[in-house]
Amino acid sequence: MDQQSPAPHRELQVRMISGWLMIPLLLALLVGDVWLVCYCIHEASRNPDWSLLAPALLFVPVIVILLTGFFTLQPNEARVLILFGAYKGTARDSGFHWGSPFYSNGVRSKPGDLPSQRRFPARYKISLRARTLNGDRLKVNDKRGNPIEIAAVVVWRVSDTAQAIFDVDDYEGYVQTQSETSLRHIASTYAYDDGEEGELTLRSGVDGISQGLRKELQDRLGKAGVTVDEARLTHLAYAPEIAQAMLRRQQAEAVIAARQKIVHGAVSMVEMALKDLAEKQVVTLDDERKAAMVSNLMVVLCGETEVHPVINTGTLYT
Repeated sequence: MDQQSPAPHRELQVRMISGWLMIPLLLALLVGDVWLVCYCIHEASRNPDWSLLAPALLFVPVIVILLTGFFTLQPNEARVLILFGAYKGTARDSGFHWGSPFYSNGVRSKPGDLPSQRRFPARYKISLRARTLNGDRLKVNDKRGNPIEIAAVVVWRVSDTAQAIFDVDDYEGYVQTQSETSLRHIASTYAYDDGEEGELTLRSGVDGISQGLRKELQDRLGKAGVTVDEARLTHLAYAPEIAQAMLRRQQAEAVIAARQKIVHGAVSMVEMALKDLAEKQVVTLDDERKAAMVSNLMVVLCGETEVHPVINTGTLYT
């Protein structure tokens, strides 16, 4: 029997009571209650009346508890409000606020905690600012099986605080793990270089690869309430064990490409020379002399060293 995954949570924004409004009210109640306790104690020696003293004494700790409900939010910061295990909403407005003192307070992670241990920010406060994850260099195999080193930087931010807190165990660790997984998948999907005609490769299509990485990351991190603003490759190279061999291969390919260019240019120049000589009737050459001229011009144009010509002081045919 297939088990359906639980429905994702959705953020509910709520407006909090201003702390500047509540603090004078609670302080006034505290001062008045303390005065009432002192008055009841003073009057108890002459006319004991516990009907006022008992409620006044009980009200003091209540006011003290209510005073713990104050909190502040900086710009681009939010607080997830959880009351007795139930999600009540998210406060996003920056400033000084007051809320129920019974809203759950998160626990900061301690040194030595295992990665599997759940971590919450203090008072479930979550930064909504853009964050940068500079990934480590990963050693993976590309599409052709060549070992390569690859790294990427990911710019992300929390867009849905309810999903970040309730749908994943640790959203920061989730972002790091999924970023590494996506980068490995992208690296194994494309060849490093020397792809087929029109094929996108890691080396030649950095922009396209980065867009594909961002899309895959967004699909993976969407369930954690995270938006990926940018994802780009920061390092791409062959693994050290094959780097020298691949360098020699690239050098050989560069030499071959250069030779092809030189030969193509030399053939064009020889063809132009023969055509101009024939059209302008500078000299009439038979097939044998044309072949000799083509051979000499090709040697001059394609040679790597300087050519020293031999001057013929006789006739053309001696």
